[in-house]
Amino acid sequence: MTRSLGLLVALAVIVLVAASSLFTVNQTQQVLVTQFGQPIRVIQEPGLAAKVPFIQSVTTFDRRLLDFEAPGEEVILGDQRRLIVDSFARFRITNPLQYYQTVGANEAGIRARLSSIMSSALRRVLGGETLIAVLSTDRLRIMNEIQRQVNEEAQRFGIEVVDVRIRRADLPEENTQAILSRMQSERERVAREQRAEGAEVAARVRASADRERTVILAEGQAQADVLRGQGEQDAIRIFASAFSKDPAFFQFWRTMQAYRTAFSEGETRMVLTPDSALFRYFREAPAVRSNPAAAPVPSPPRVPEPPLEPRAPPVPGVIPPLGAPPSGAAPGTPSPAAQPPAPAPAATPQ
Repeated sequence: MTRSLGLLVALAVIVLVAASSLFTVNQTQQVLVTQFGQPIRVIQEPGLAAKVPFIQSVTTFDRRLLDFEAPGEEVILGDQRRLIVDSFARFRITNPLQYYQTVGANEAGIRARLSSIMSSALRRVLGGETLIAVLSTDRLRIMNEIQRQVNEEAQRFGIEVVDVRIRRADLPEENTQAILSRMQSERERVAREQRAEGAEVAARVRASADRERTVILAEGQAQADVLRGQGEQDAIRIFASAFSKDPAFFQFWRTMQAYRTAFSEGETRMVLTPDSALFRYFREAPAVRSNPAAAPVPSPPRVPEPPLEPRAPPVPGVIPPLGAPPSGAAPGTPSPAAQPPAPAPAATPQ
């Protein structure tokens, strides 16, 4: 019984010693083995490892990316504007021994160091930038510069800062309206400049178009004048040819055109003497060119006059009515005053 109890005690001691001597390193971990507080070795490969029991101890560090959120702080930009900035960083432990020697095994130590480093980097970088640059596409360049400076200072603690981001950048409440008004004025100034440049370009284009239009109209007018002159020349030549062929008919035709123009309106009144040249063709027939091949026109047959009846003697004191035939005239014979004037004799062919 005593022998069995001794075996059990020995077995328990062996198990306890083995348990305190062996440990497992996970894939997401890296281990620092210390002896009486002094680092002995670093184990970064996953698997089963051993240590001296009761003398050596194991400190585990995470090898994954760790997050750090910096508290919001107010910084002054290069254009003397204040800005409240909230930022965060992502880092990993790359040298457990250096990390342990500088900040210890407590994670709060490295977070305090990162807070100071990021605050200094933010003030240095943003102090040389304007508000427009921070809020525009230059923001990525600014964050990369902050990340570079933070990483350079954090490497002495055995860590690597892989990313720094500005999560929020707001103006102080008392400066918001003033900054917005100033930005609006700046945008309006840029808009006025662009509108002025556009108006200048439009004026140049309009002047060029007007100049081309003037040249085209002048060329068209010149061509029109040439064509009009040619047309008038042809018209004069045709009129001259027609006039030379038959001057009398041409003069008659021009007189008829004058009649049409003068008497086209019903209310046209003209006061002329009977012997005016305008009434020439009312008094005489137009001259006709002789045509030897034309046959002579026969004269109409002469109508015999009725015999004269004896004229009655006039009655004293009685005045015959106007238009009545004189006494002794044949019945149905109009008085000389009522008879129309004899037509003018036709012009004889020359």
